Amino acid sequence: MTDTLFLSSDDVTDLAKPADYVAAVREGYCQRGEGAPAQPRSKFFRTDPVGMLTSYAAVLPDTGAMGGYMYTAGFGAEDAWFMTPLFDADSGAPLALLDGASMNPHKTGAAGAVAIDELAREDSTTLAVIGSGAQARGQLRATATVREFDEVRVYSPTPESREAFAVDFDDELAADVRAVDSSDAAVSGADVVITATRASEPVFDGETLDPGTHVTAMGQYSPEKRELDTTTIERATYVPDLRDRATFDSGEFLLAVQEGAVTEGDIHAELGEIVAGEAPGRTSDDQITVFDSGGTGIETVAAAYMLYERAVREDVGRTIEFAPASDALTGN
Repeated sequence: MTDTLFLSSDDVTDLAKPADYVAAVREGYCQRGEGAPAQPRSKFFRTDPVGMLTSYAAVLPDTGAMGGYMYTAGFGAEDAWFMTPLFDADSGAPLALLDGASMNPHKTGAAGAVAIDELAREDSTTLAVIGSGAQARGQLRATATVREFDEVRVYSPTPESREAFAVDFDDELAADVRAVDSSDAAVSGADVVITATRASEPVFDGETLDPGTHVTAMGQYSPEKRELDTTTIERATYVPDLRDRATFDSGEFLLAVQEGAVTEGDIHAELGEIVAGEAPGRTSDDQITVFDSGGTGIETVAAAYMLYERAVREDVGRTIEFAPASDALTGN
C-alpha cells in the first residue's frame, strides 16, 4: 500500500495565488519546449443522456511529476466533475488525487498569462475581456500578474453579468475596469484581447484589431466552433498550446485552413518552444499575435504539483491508500 494525498476543492481554493500558478505553469511550458511529452485531449460523446468524457495528460520530468485531467460534463447529473491524478515521474507511484474544479480557472488563466507575457507588447496598457464567467475571471487575475493595465473593458451578452464583473474587478485591480455594450467597443484600440466564452461563432471582427495587438483565445476546443474569425488568424502570428491540438480540435485554426486563409505551415511555434527560447515570440511592435489555448496536461500537472507541494508543507488534505498492482493482482 502507498499513502496518496487527497485534496478536495475546498482544500485547493486558498493554497496558492494567481502569481504562483503563473510561475508553475511557465516552468511546465518551458519543459514542454525542451521536449516534455504532452498530448491533446481525448473526447468521448454520448447522446442519451447527452454528455462528454474528456481526458488529457503530460509528463514534466524536471518537476518530477506526471498526470493530467479527466472530467465529465452533462450526462444525467447535468453538471461537470473534474479529477486530477498526479504521479511521481520517476517511481510512477501516485502522489495525489485532486478535485480539480476550483483550480481550473487558475491553471487555465495561468497559461493565458504566460502567453501574454511572451507575446504581448511590454507597453500594453488596455485590455479587452470578452466573457464574464469563471474562466474570464481566472484569465484576468492571472494576466494582472504579468502586465499593469490602466484600463480593462469587459463585454458579455448579459448586461448584469458584465456589470457585476466590472464592479468586482474595479475594486480588486488598480486598473479602471468598466463594462461596455459591444465586443467592438471592447476590442477597438485594445493592446491585449482575451476571449473566454462558450460562443460557437466569432465574438469580434478581426478587422477591428489594431496592429500590435495580442489575442488569447481560450473558450473553445471543437473543430466546428470558434471564438476568432478567419481574418484574425490570417493577420496574426499564430501560437497554439500544442501543435497537435491546433490540427485536432481548434476550430479557430481548422476553419481558417478550410477557408484557404492559412495552412499548417502557418503555425509559428508552440507556446513552450517560445518560453524555452527555441522559437522567437513577438518580433515587432506592429505584429498581431494569437495564443490559442484549448487546455492541456501541461498546465494541469504543473499546477497540481505546485498545489501538492504546498499542501504537504501546510498539512492540508487527507491521505488515501492505493495498492500496487503487484499486490492487488496477485492477492498478496
